[in-house]
Amino acid sequence: MPGIDAGAFEADLKLLEDAALEAGELALTFFGRDPETWFKGNKSPVSEADIAVDRFLGETLRAARPDYGWLSEETADDPIRLQHDRVFIVDPIDGTRAFLAGGDEWTVSVAVVDKGRPVAGAVYCPRRKEMFLAAKGGGASLNKDEITVSDRTETAGALLTGPYSIAANKDVQAAGFEATDVLRSLAYRLAMVACGRVDVGAARGGPSDWDLAAADLLVQEAGGTLTDLSGEQLLYNRAKTRHPALVAAPVQLSGPVRNVLGKLIA
Repeated sequence: MPGIDAGAFEADLKLLEDAALEAGELALTFFGRDPETWFKGNKSPVSEADIAVDRFLGETLRAARPDYGWLSEETADDPIRLQHDRVFIVDPIDGTRAFLAGGDEWTVSVAVVDKGRPVAGAVYCPRRKEMFLAAKGGGASLNKDEITVSDRTETAGALLTGPYSIAANKDVQAAGFEATDVLRSLAYRLAMVACGRVDVGAARGGPSDWDLAAADLLVQEAGGTLTDLSGEQLLYNRAKTRHPALVAAPVQLSGPVRNVLGKLIA
């Protein structure tokens, strides 16, 4: 990205890291305490914890970078964000169902996107005390240790994380993929690919910018790629924020994975 100082990525990353850590601690004050919960129009749950974390992140990040745009799952979308090259994209609690059910894989996911692509991202899993970080051109880390995607080159035997409808699909299993535990945070699912704990992450159509932006950068900086089923990278901060079916994998495995899964999860 010509014209952008690489040091700005690191400054933004530090801001995201600190904010995500504090946001996670705030979320924990609600965890396991039966927070007030209701359902949005798309039937997905939202709780007072989501709103409190969203408010904290909005106040903290926007005060630090008042010239950045803002897009969050729990904030009414303001089209003025489209006038900004650089935008915060936030999911206050990714995996709200896991959070409300007492699971430990929910995350706080925050990113800075510049001209449609993420340049800094943090995915924090408070219950597991795992902080995943990435900056454009600076690699990816888990709790300050460098991470990379797996070196697998064949789909046969590849560990796959995805929703139950994919992981339990007989055709997916017949193709040689080995399913892992279902993770109810998509950002965390992709982080598992970035750190090499699993080989492939998959999602059916419908995820939004806030589910993906930070984790997309993690996968990329760890040596992998997150694409749609045609192999195209994702663009963020567009008028439409939802995305088609996706695959995350090491670069060398991405094509073969898309060839196999493309017919099964579209």
